[in-house]
Amino acid sequence: MSLLVLSAAEVEELLTMEDCVAAMEDVLAALARGELYQPLRSVHRPPDGAGFIGLMPAHRAGDRELYSLKEIVVLPDNPTRGLDAHQGGVLLHDGETGELVALLNASPITAIRTAAVSAVATRALARRGSRVVAIVGSGVQGKAHVEAMRAVLDEPELRMWSRRDGGTAEEIVRGADVVCTCTNSREPVLRREWLAPGAHVNAIGAIAPARELDAETVAAATLFVDRRESALNESAEYQVALAEGAIGGEHIRAELGEVLVGRHPGRTDAGELTVFKSLGLAVEDLAAAELVVRRARERGVGTEIPF
Repeated sequence: MSLLVLSAAEVEELLTMEDCVAAMEDVLAALARGELYQPLRSVHRPPDGAGFIGLMPAHRAGDRELYSLKEIVVLPDNPTRGLDAHQGGVLLHDGETGELVALLNASPITAIRTAAVSAVATRALARRGSRVVAIVGSGVQGKAHVEAMRAVLDEPELRMWSRRDGGTAEEIVRGADVVCTCTNSREPVLRREWLAPGAHVNAIGAIAPARELDAETVAAATLFVDRRESALNESAEYQVALAEGAIGGEHIRAELGEVLVGRHPGRTDAGELTVFKSLGLAVEDLAAAELVVRRARERGVGTEIPF
């Protein structure tokens, strides 16, 4: 059997934001229905290393059985080198034979599917008519979120801020309907007092110790997550707010997939502050990679090698 290898440029060419939003909506709903298997990711931080390596496996049974594994090295200083902080690959294995059938560059998979999930959350949780969007962070994820917000909001007004601009993000956040935090900060970049009534926040920064939201924001919000297990084990926003007594152990209202399948109503009031804490899931990588491979085979893109 041959192995299909797809470069970063080829993945970016094949994975459109609109298609990825639809794929993320489908896979999160399927996860909520119990149709996929996903253990908590394994994260390893060398004592003398600048970053960490994460292993993210997933499995889907059924007629198109599939195994996937994303191996990713996260180095926060990479943007100073002109590189994405996320470097690695997504591997797809045939579910019946176990054969490795595809290897994809993980950087664009991670960037596009993460922003697409924020788009799904925005469509599900933000107030109708939301238009003003504040994007905190102008790196790979910040840029991807510009495209994602345009995919689900009608002619949005987009405001961006990065630490290179100096000061804080307060000016762009005040009055925003939707706020996307796209940083690797270990200290909050968003304050509760900046947020307008009825705002929706997508917090997509890296796993602990990264922390983008203050405890007051978490406590005041109706909190939605991509996966409870991930939030309990990996979200510094949740862990710090819990440790400080700002929230109780039942503060997570629902997983996004539970909203999508109708188990939770999502937003219930126009003045409600909603937060979606996104940590990134292996099933999202599986769905995005499968979509890219299907498009690649349809168009003859990529390199096939004996393996």
